[in-house]
Amino acid sequence: MPLHTDLQFAKELQELKDRLLAMGGRCETMIDEAIHALEERDVALARSVMKADKQMNRDELEIDELVVRILALRNPVGRDLRFAVTSSKVVIDLERIGDEAVNFSERVVELIEAGPLPAPANDLPEMGRLANQMLRDALDAFVTEDAKKALTVRSQDDPVDEYYGQILRAAERYMTEQPEHIRQGMNLASCAKYLERIADHATNIAEMVVFLVRGEDVRHPKNQ
Repeated sequence: MPLHTDLQFAKELQELKDRLLAMGGRCETMIDEAIHALEERDVALARSVMKADKQMNRDELEIDELVVRILALRNPVGRDLRFAVTSSKVVIDLERIGDEAVNFSERVVELIEAGPLPAPANDLPEMGRLANQMLRDALDAFVTEDAKKALTVRSQDDPVDEYYGQILRAAERYMTEQPEHIRQGMNLASCAKYLERIADHATNIAEMVVFLVRGEDVRHPKNQ
């Protein structure tokens, strides 16, 4: 962020950035713990992720309030305005990532309580780690205001999409071959979908970083 002669304004902008990064860190932890809960068949850990959603909701409300206060009282322009707008978008994606981590954890509990995990579930942890790495890289790009790094996050979505398609196909085969376990297959497919959405939200954050740094909206290329 640029230097300000108004030290109070500079403090408010830094507070906004710090709050977003703290919220992002909580998202990363929720994803890590949700994946670990699946790998270790740890229902208690999965349930703790579900409880973390309340803090995420508080984070969203407090950050929204700070953004509104900055817009109303500081009337920012140029890069400062883009930072406020970017922050208002990023907080939405972070809150939704938290929601997806909770949804994933709910399905993990159902998978564990139903018995042995379906074989296709073995691919979920790696898919989750890839999605979480996208989030980390997007947040790093936000911290450093690095548009080039932000753009690389979009390319990282391809392997996540490949895992998603692979797991969906495996879940379909599983349900066809073992119709008595359709619920397990549906939970498996849902887990993959939640991870895919996390990756999409990480991509959204990265694209907003490009807007922040360059003033360029890359969400919808003109040739599409």
